[in-house]
Amino acid sequence: MQGEALIDLSNVRKEFESVTAVDGVSFTIERGEFFSLVGPSGCGKTTTLRMISGFEASTDGTVFLDGVDMTGVPPDARDTNLVFQHLSLFPHMTVGENVGYGLKKEGVDANERDERVTRYLELVDLGGYKERNPAELSGGQQQRVALARALVNEPSVLLLDEPLSSLDRKLRKQMQVELRKIHEKTQGAFFYVTHDQEVAMTLSDRMAVMNEGRIEQIGTPEDIYRNPASPFVANFIGDTNLFEGRARTENGATTIDLGDGSFSFRYDEEISDGSVIVSIRPEDFSIANTDGMLEGTIVERYFQGDQTNYTVEADSDSLPDVRVVIQGRDTPVSRGERAAFDVQPRAPVVFEQDVPESRSSPSTPTN
Repeated sequence: MQGEALIDLSNVRKEFESVTAVDGVSFTIERGEFFSLVGPSGCGKTTTLRMISGFEASTDGTVFLDGVDMTGVPPDARDTNLVFQHLSLFPHMTVGENVGYGLKKEGVDANERDERVTRYLELVDLGGYKERNPAELSGGQQQRVALARALVNEPSVLLLDEPLSSLDRKLRKQMQVELRKIHEKTQGAFFYVTHDQEVAMTLSDRMAVMNEGRIEQIGTPEDIYRNPASPFVANFIGDTNLFEGRARTENGATTIDLGDGSFSFRYDEEISDGSVIVSIRPEDFSIANTDGMLEGTIVERYFQGDQTNYTVEADSDSLPDVRVVIQGRDTPVSRGERAAFDVQPRAPVVFEQDVPESRSSPSTPTN
């Protein structure tokens, strides 16, 4: 037996010949929790899910489900079920027959099967669709049929592998709301794998950020967004500006100089003097009335109703273009105009550059 968590991965590793897809991953998922694993394509997310489901065997480490070591336990003997990106509904079966297919294979009698199919179709708001053909349904409705089919066996853990990625943006947002409602009604553990950080942040109680087979950070969406553990996490979760700079301490006060020092700010946390990487979210800038911490020229401006996005070409050649988001309906500066900006106190996140380069690169990850 291993702890109280419903899912417990302990130092799990997966190698494919000379490639290490998952490298010493450990995390737990509690009962009733919506937990997401997010990261760029090829980082090892789906391989991790497949080891939980039993479709892949780990090279090293252990997967525990409800305290039981799953080593050597086949997928059909695990109390899990999967929803894939490609739904694979049977076109020759009705919606009800699709949902009840697994129950029929398990030998559940017809009356109980019909009752459970009806109950789970109602759970996903498809109560009147039992006799429909899948081809008659919209993409979102088909997705809900797939969810009902996965839930009808009442697994302890529902595993979801990019199930919304094939939907258009509007439908994807609608299905995010539906997934949260379904999760709240079932109170089972949901393990959601995605490269879409917006979906993960919207749905998750907690989430893990994965990079090159390793877990970079685990926490609530708010914690990870506001307190990223590395430049990779800061850049992958949401939008940010990454600057190279130096920390210097004089008379007990620390100042961070960015670029050639034309952009500086006071830093109140303890940090060693030397090279740093600084993350500042676009929404943490504000337009200054007079001289600001950062000055430059507006080279791009995009109005989006409740906010305006700016790209600022800084006066200093040593600084990259800066992305700024100003909330509200007013658009105080236009493209081609000069502007000055301040940064909200305590908004910058500073990373000391004493970690391996591969783990702290500020380059934009590939989704």
